[in-house]
Amino acid sequence: MNPNNLVWHPSSISRADREAANGHRAAVVWFTGLPSSGKSTTAHEVEKRLFDAGHLAYVLDGDNVRHGLSADLGFTAADRAEHLRRVAELAKLLHGAGFIVLCAFVSPTRASRAMVRERVPPGGFFEVYCNCPPATCERRDPKGHYAMAKSGALADYTGVSAPYEAPEHPELLLDTGALAPGECAGRVIALLVERGIIGRARGERRRPRKGSAA
Repeated sequence: MNPNNLVWHPSSISRADREAANGHRAAVVWFTGLPSSGKSTTAHEVEKRLFDAGHLAYVLDGDNVRHGLSADLGFTAADRAEHLRRVAELAKLLHGAGFIVLCAFVSPTRASRAMVRERVPPGGFFEVYCNCPPATCERRDPKGHYAMAKSGALADYTGVSAPYEAPEHPELLLDTGALAPGECAGRVIALLVERGIIGRARGERRRPRKGSAA
């Protein structure tokens, strides 16, 4: 098919309409850091808190995306770049649908993270740097990848045999080596409140917890 024959079909419902219906603004929160630095753990805790408060939120996690959307990709530099490009486009679509999209990806280069930021409207992208000492990440590693990389069994592993470019000006810096997941999540929520993505209280839409009266 000729790419010139492709035409973007705009929705009859604007993002602003969706945000008004949801009671909060859309956002892409991008968690970056070394493998096993706490990105997914923090993102899922934030998702739970947002959901409990009645907000529309969803986590995009590196491994989960590779089960389907990027199942055909490996871990070469080119494949990793394509993987993040697909995630960026998916995050952009979910943002347009009014979601608070929580993305947990190593995304080791500043250029790759800038690529995602450029796809999101101004004021809607928040880079969260999960800063954790490599030794702590290795100790937490549930897959044993750090040990495999150090033994030479796993090539081009970020933090061991491949570099990681730390964010220079993230919207939020989390010391995930020292802070508990709940405290990290609380700081992300505070950032979203501060930037006007969510309100301070929305008890009228709060979801009842299991075992509580509705």
